[in-house]
Amino acid sequence: MSEAPGIHLPIILLPVGSDDDALDACLGALDAGTPAGTRIWLADDAQAGPRGLAIIERWLTRTHLQADYTRRKHMLGEVAHMDEMFKACGDMDVVVLAADAQPLPGWLQQLASCFARDASIATATPWCNAGEAAAWPRLGEVQPPPTDFERTAAACAAMPPTHHELPAAVAHAVAIRGHARRKVGDLDTSSYATWYAALIDLSLRFSGLGWRNALCETAFVARGGEGLSTSEDMDTLNARWPAWHPRLANFLMRDPLHAAREKLRHLYSDVGLPERQRELFK
Repeated sequence: MSEAPGIHLPIILLPVGSDDDALDACLGALDAGTPAGTRIWLADDAQAGPRGLAIIERWLTRTHLQADYTRRKHMLGEVAHMDEMFKACGDMDVVVLAADAQPLPGWLQQLASCFARDASIATATPWCNAGEAAAWPRLGEVQPPPTDFERTAAACAAMPPTHHELPAAVAHAVAIRGHARRKVGDLDTSSYATWYAALIDLSLRFSGLGWRNALCETAFVARGGEGLSTSEDMDTLNARWPAWHPRLANFLMRDPLHAAREKLRHLYSDVGLPERQRELFK
């Protein structure tokens, strides 16, 4: 899974959570599905407990990724912590990965290729079993993670990269274009308590300036469940973006990704032997 010529991989930002088992599974999936030497920043907002710290320490000694780990002495808060990470990255493209996510093979190369194909894309969101608008196999439903990561990844890699528009990026994993992020400004750390809501707000600000929030049909990142927000955050979104919920409802009713999900289902059924799967990543 080498990096394609001319494609620069973004930095992975992983806000460390308090679920030790999910963190362990996430780091294992990252090692299995991400090219050696990829830059990744594990940023701990005073969340990891003793077992989590031991998992991170052990992983740092053996990972083939170019990894950095930082830990705050006192909790800053989810959105403020993410904003701090963005500022440290400047104009560089990043991928924010949920702490309980499990990326499938080839995921990062596919997200980088999505950006390379279309300069108007500000955010690229891969498929997910719990991906809301980007959910597969069924829209808006939480399904168990795929049982066969290689087969699912191979089917995604064979998808036509049409990059349908999403109502907003989804928090399981999202690639964010650096110079677009700098143009729209910082995250709203005073209005939102959750990254889930701050990401929707950021996505809608991108749309307001003519950028696109796109689906990366060729990548998949699994997750145990959907992201969470607070009722206060949802009230703020509704007040600031009154067209947001009608837009989302219209998307769910029209289901413009139905054909794409069916295409992926057929490709998944057609994926054959492991040798054929590996060919799809070359």
